[in-house]
Amino acid sequence: MARLENITVGSSVKKTEHVIGSNSHEQENKGCIYCVRHGETVWNVENKICGVTDVPLTELGHQQAIETGYKILKEGIKADLILYSPLIRAAETAGHISEITGIPMRVEPRLIEQNFGKWESTPRNGIEFKLAKESFVCSNDGGETHLRVAQRVYNLLDELKGDPNKTNILVAHNGIARVVQSYFHDMTNAEYAAFGVKNCAVVRFDF
Repeated sequence: MARLENITVGSSVKKTEHVIGSNSHEQENKGCIYCVRHGETVWNVENKICGVTDVPLTELGHQQAIETGYKILKEGIKADLILYSPLIRAAETAGHISEITGIPMRVEPRLIEQNFGKWESTPRNGIEFKLAKESFVCSNDGGETHLRVAQRVYNLLDELKGDPNKTNILVAHNGIARVVQSYFHDMTNAEYAAFGVKNCAVVRFDF
């Protein structure tokens, strides 16, 4: 069973679940990953769906990422590699963390956010979008289905699980955090659609 820890840094734009303290040093290098959501973006502030639209971090978002790097050091989190989404908000977040911690980083295309098709740039709390998130095989007019996203993320997690002697930090997005959560825990469709983490939250999953 996965064990989760959530280290919260900065302001929230999404609700966070499964908060269990911050004693990650106790089980370092025991077959685990850490997932970090990027810092705050301009569209987070404007309550817009980002998806694959390449939206930059705000000044606060950069500060959140810097604080997260120092928090990782303080908590004694040891990792071999930072894998990050190619989108600028995740790349810049990973860059700050890597610079502070000294952990090398590498882009991982499978961590790119879900393409939400016609919903991108629309309100995150729109009723129609909330309903659409519970349709797992709908591409939303040129976007990516939940199942397609799960396929690529699950494949990556299977690969990482196959090398338990290495610990990785994944810097990605809320949609990717949702998929990672579902890899380790059963969820109903409604729970999956509603799941979210805060900007720059650090969540540990044990294989």
